[in-house]
Amino acid sequence: MRAFVFTDKALERYAGRFVWLSVDTENSKNADFLKKYPINVWPTLLVIDPSKERVALRYAGGATVGQLSKLLDQAQSKTKSPSDDALSRADRLANEGKNAEAAKEYERAIVDAPKVWSPLGRAAEGLIMALTMTREHERCAVRADELYPRLRGTLSGANVAAYGLGCAADLPADNKSRGALLESLEKATRASLDDPKIDLSGDDRSGLHESLMEARKAQKDAEGAKREAEKWAAFLEGQAAKAKTAEQRAVYDSHRMSAYMELGTPEKALPMLEQSERDFPRDYNPPARLGTIYRLMKKYDESLAAYDRAAKLAYGPRKIGILRGRADTLLAKGDKEAARQTLRDAIAYAKSLPSGQVSERTIGALEKKLETM
Repeated sequence: MRAFVFTDKALERYAGRFVWLSVDTENSKNADFLKKYPINVWPTLLVIDPSKERVALRYAGGATVGQLSKLLDQAQSKTKSPSDDALSRADRLANEGKNAEAAKEYERAIVDAPKVWSPLGRAAEGLIMALTMTREHERCAVRADELYPRLRGTLSGANVAAYGLGCAADLPADNKSRGALLESLEKATRASLDDPKIDLSGDDRSGLHESLMEARKAQKDAEGAKREAEKWAAFLEGQAAKAKTAEQRAVYDSHRMSAYMELGTPEKALPMLEQSERDFPRDYNPPARLGTIYRLMKKYDESLAAYDRAAKLAYGPRKIGILRGRADTLLAKGDKEAARQTLRDAIAYAKSLPSGQVSERTIGALEKKLETM
């Protein structure tokens, strides 16, 4: 959004109506903000009521210029129905990490909604996201399948279909509804991707491609998954080629890296990541990603060097992942003691972070990995 959306002149009309704030969730100086307004999906847009210091609107995920404009208009709307009130409560609960309670309020907002209610798409996305977070996979998939027809032809409809498809893929293989839900939601996701009238960003389209690939994998269709991964990679290469700036091109680095890894050709990511490291010498992401790619290529010394460059630049929770990646490379190289020490360093670093920046689950996972190494 920073590269494609917030630079758009169409947003100038909101100057004076909103105070824009970008919060670096990795930086420890923002720990107090994160305690009050937890973030667990990136990006997340919050509209905060300054008089009450509470969330007036919450949207998890990226948005196009058109969608962002609608969200901001909704945030300032003075027309309030019972559904609007329920949606506001749901957003506040989701912001507090109370996803089960939030799901109930999103559901209430949808059920009580007027026949024509502009926030329906946002409420539906919020419901499906909350059900995803609580791992209620069957209800998530079923509600996505039920809500999609009401949202067909919209960005929210595309998101609901794709999130629901992910939930269907996570259902146990012996679930009686799994096959029908996968088929229906895969069809809806593909229809959304192929609809030229939907205002989809490059990120949005990439996400739909990935969802379709994962659906094929969930159905044990290796050839189908490969075809979807090839389409995904080709789309991303086209988007990167059309980028007008280095920042816009780099937006697709992580997506392209994932697609190449799915295709078993991680080496194809090297040129773009090397270019990004040159273009953004203070960004830890390119060298961190290079560390992973070199490990997959079994170039362990190059991987360790890349992780070391990334670690010097990184801070906050992201540094934990870099140290863990470094430990994985050392383990693959056969140096178990150095891998253990790197994990100990990661655990110590994680415990040194302010509360709100790292979860006990993350620390527990590191400690478990160390015990089993």
